[in-house]
Amino acid sequence: MAFSATLSAQSFPRIFSFPPSLTRIPPRLPLIKASAAEPEKEKLAQAEKADAPAPTATARPKKPVYSMKKGQIVRVDKEKYLNSVNYLSVGHPPYYKGLDYIYEDRGEVLDLRIFETGEHALIAWVGIPTAPAWLPTDMLIKSEKLDYERI
Repeated sequence: MAFSATLSAQSFPRIFSFPPSLTRIPPRLPLIKASAAEPEKEKLAQAEKADAPAPTATARPKKPVYSMKKGQIVRVDKEKYLNSVNYLSVGHPPYYKGLDYIYEDRGEVLDLRIFETGEHALIAWVGIPTAPAWLPTDMLIKSEKLDYERI
């Protein structure tokens, strides 16, 4: 035996009346059928495409060419850094000793990006518990070997 329940506005007392927007059933939309004229339009469009030159492939933006690679071992050029906006924005006193690790210890390039101000690298210093920093690549000195010696 199957059980079915239908709810309507008449089956409930007046205190449980539904709003008029829910009791009204929306009219059905007419079905849209393709007419015989559409295949002719498609044939005309294909004929026009055959006469026109072949469309070129969508031009994808070229990948940027970076001066370094991810994983590259680098250190910071002290003179360039002390004369840069990056050093002035930190607000340290001249020749602050707390940043000597960026000149002496090795840092690893984590990411490379080209911003409006030029190419920058995200540098993390190995064994130093500090946050990585974005620095311009023109002030970085590449290391050719992984067994980097401290200055």
